Amino acid sequence: MSDSVFVALAPLLAVTLGGLLLMLAEVFSKRRSDAGPSSDLALGTFVILTAGAVISLGLWFVGPENLPGAETAAPYLIVDRFTLFFDFLLCLGGALTALLAGGYLPEHKLDRGEFYPLIIFSTVGAMILASAGDLLSLFIGLETMSLGVYAMVGFRRGSLRSTEGAVKYFLLGSFASALLLYGGALLYGVTAKTDLVGIGQVVKASADSAATGAATLNWGMFLLAMVLLLAGLAFKVSAVPFHMWTPDAYEGAPTPATNYMAVAVKSAAFAMMLRILVSAFGDPNSMSWASGWPPVLALMAVLTMTVANLIAGQQESVKRMLAYSSIAHAGYILVGIVAMVKEGNDAQGSVMFYLLAYTVSTVGAFGALILCGSRGKEAVSYDDLAGIGRRHPVAALTFTLFLLSLAGVPPTAGFFAKLYIVRASIGAGFNLLAILLLLNSVLAAYYYLRVMVYMYMREPRPGAPVAVPMRSGYVTAALIISAAAVILLGIWPSISLQLAIDAALAML
Repeated sequence: MSDSVFVALAPLLAVTLGGLLLMLAEVFSKRRSDAGPSSDLALGTFVILTAGAVISLGLWFVGPENLPGAETAAPYLIVDRFTLFFDFLLCLGGALTALLAGGYLPEHKLDRGEFYPLIIFSTVGAMILASAGDLLSLFIGLETMSLGVYAMVGFRRGSLRSTEGAVKYFLLGSFASALLLYGGALLYGVTAKTDLVGIGQVVKASADSAATGAATLNWGMFLLAMVLLLAGLAFKVSAVPFHMWTPDAYEGAPTPATNYMAVAVKSAAFAMMLRILVSAFGDPNSMSWASGWPPVLALMAVLTMTVANLIAGQQESVKRMLAYSSIAHAGYILVGIVAMVKEGNDAQGSVMFYLLAYTVSTVGAFGALILCGSRGKEAVSYDDLAGIGRRHPVAALTFTLFLLSLAGVPPTAGFFAKLYIVRASIGAGFNLLAILLLLNSVLAAYYYLRVMVYMYMREPRPGAPVAVPMRSGYVTAALIISAAAVILLGIWPSISLQLAIDAALAML
């Protein structure tokens, strides 16, 4: 491979090499502090993933098109601005998760060093997934990411709830992977191609031939392959009706692992969905409403938004509420993907901006939830948050900021994220979808406001022990970074939106 290929793959190589060095440092280090390994490993993981994000940003401004041969840096990987956007986003989500883990794990007697390599190598898998240009590399990236996440969900040994969530996630995740694999096999059987661009060329050529009555593609098998692929993708993004694993896995996992699933796994899954839909099915015939997948995704978006918001309002566990909130946000994003049928790159850019705003808002929400807990005890229920506004005002204030962003209240990042999705939907002529999204946003405001009511207007239960607020420099740092991003994206949203649109335009 040429030097330009190594440069193009620098974010992926840097994170992979950093993860290997981190494991070696933990194994061979003779120094063992009384506080456990988190202090060094959390910082090391943050530095490694931040380096990956910075390198991705640097390559963005250099332009992969200026590196000869970089756009097809490896036989099964594509490096373009779309890839670099998601490399940055995934490394950001992983780095902030490492900070949350650095504060959370020691407090809950989970301070074992293997958690941090799991974050790094799951992120490596997610980065491969975002850059996959072939069905084979797509599946390898998916499984690399998933295996690490399965282990993180079950990281709380001895906890029945954690074990239940991990087993449920593993079994259903394996089933979803099988659907994806079978769909990919059928797609290969129909098109004789495994690379996504080649599949797209075969589909377009067959559609053009069909217009003259000389179709060369078995459209029945092709549609079955699409159904299987969409079903597998729907599981990975937690879309209804493939969402049943999400609440149990989110609630049982350690909160940093829950955060990682909510931001990095979801972002990587949507990157995979966008890459498949645009590269393989992006010709005018496949992107038309009559092709079948846009109405299916539209129905899925409506069900996902509505079902998740209705159930979220009934939860007594804050983590389960945030799990259903994450499902609802998947529905909002699906609205933007449906709008790609007519709005194309603008709608895709809106989806990518939404994922950026959602990532920093969700990291902040889970980080604030960690900070609202007392030493050795998580804030799980709404009652645990009662009176936090007086006992821990900084944690309550930051939690409020991130909840307002998730609710889409101006001038936060979440407001403009939803605004751009609604604008794309209306521009595509899907006014009903836009109206349903707005109505669901109003519905979601109830359970976000409920948290604020408990924090500021409710007193702790009589006789409840006085909790000692948790203090953590790592969690505080994650909250500062997330809060700054939420505010800056709310003040200057157009800059990030334009970068996202540029990434969409550059997709091969």
